[in-house]
Amino acid sequence: MPHLKLGIVDQSPVPNGSDARDAVAATLELARLADRLGFSRYWLAEHHSTNSFAGSAPEVLIPAVASVTERIRVGSGGVMLPHYSPYKVAEQFRMLQTLFPGRIDLGLGRAPAGTGRAAQALRYGREAIPVEHFPRQLDDLTHWLGETFDPAHPLSRVRATPRGTDVPELWMLASSGTTAEVAAHRGLGYSFAQFISGIDGSRAVEAYRARFRPSRHRSEPAANVGIGVICADTREEAEWLSLSLHLWRMRIMGGRDRGIPSPEQAKEEFEEAGIAISEVLAEETRVVVGDPGQVRDALLALAERYGVDELMTVTVTHDLEARRRSYELLAQELGVGS
Repeated sequence: MPHLKLGIVDQSPVPNGSDARDAVAATLELARLADRLGFSRYWLAEHHSTNSFAGSAPEVLIPAVASVTERIRVGSGGVMLPHYSPYKVAEQFRMLQTLFPGRIDLGLGRAPAGTGRAAQALRYGREAIPVEHFPRQLDDLTHWLGETFDPAHPLSRVRATPRGTDVPELWMLASSGTTAEVAAHRGLGYSFAQFISGIDGSRAVEAYRARFRPSRHRSEPAANVGIGVICADTREEAEWLSLSLHLWRMRIMGGRDRGIPSPEQAKEEFEEAGIAISEVLAEETRVVVGDPGQVRDALLALAERYGVDELMTVTVTHDLEARRRSYELLAQELGVGS
C-alpha cells in the first residue's frame, strides 16, 4: 500500500467550561499545527442547534482556516446540500477557490446535521426536498461549478460567479453505503465516515470503485475513511481521555446535549450510573484509542481493509492540549508529511 496520508475532520467541539469562541480559536490553532506537521486535509464539519460543536457554517470557517495555513487542503466535511440552493453553494465555493486556488475541497452530504426542527428552520418555510431529489441537486451543483449545463436547460444562462476559477475538489460524504453509487456515477471522490455510524464501509468503498465513471472531476476513483482517533503517550492516558467522548455519546443518546465533559466528570457520572469503566472501554468501531504504536497498527489495518491511502481523523477530547498531542504523535508515528 502507498504511504498513508492523514487528514483531519474538525467539528470544533465545545468543552465544558469553555465557549464557542474558545472552540473556534482551537480550530484555528490546530489547523496551523496540522499544516506544519504535514497533514493532507483539514475539513470543517456542519452541525446545527447543538451545545457540543461550534462548527455550524463550514463555508465561513474554511476561509478563516485557509488564511492561517499555507499548504494543507481545506474544505467542508461537509455541506449538507438538501438544506441549500445548489446555486448558492456553487457561488460560495467558486469564491473560496478564487481566494485560495488549488486548496479547496467541497465535501457534500445529505444528512440533516441537526434536529428535525433545525432542518425546518434552515428551510424557512420551504418544503423539505425529498431524498430521491438529492442526485438532481448534486447534478445542478456540479453543472454550475463546471459551467456544463445543457444549453436547453432553463437555468443554463445563469452563471455561478466569480467565473474563471478552477473547480474545487469534490467529495461525496457517507456514513452508510447508500451514496456510493451516486459518487461513482458522477466521478466524485468518496469519503466514508465510520466515526459516525461505526459501520464497516469497506464494501461500500469497493462498490464505489467498481462502478466509478471517469468525469471532468476525476479520471480515477479516490476514497478515504473518517475514523475517530485518540492517541496519547500511554494507552492508559488515551483511555482516560476517551471517557469524555463516551459520556458525551451516552448523553446525546439520552437527549442531553451539554458539550464535551471532562474525563473527571465522565468517571463520576459513569460510577453514579453504576456503569463499569471497563464496559465503557469495550471494543469500539468508531474510534481508535491507544498509544502511538497501537494507534499506528490499528490505522494501517483499517486502511488496508478499505484499500485506501488516506484516513480522515476525528479527535474529540475535553482538553485542547490532548488534541494537539494526539496530532503530534500521529504525525511522528506514521511519518505524516514525509
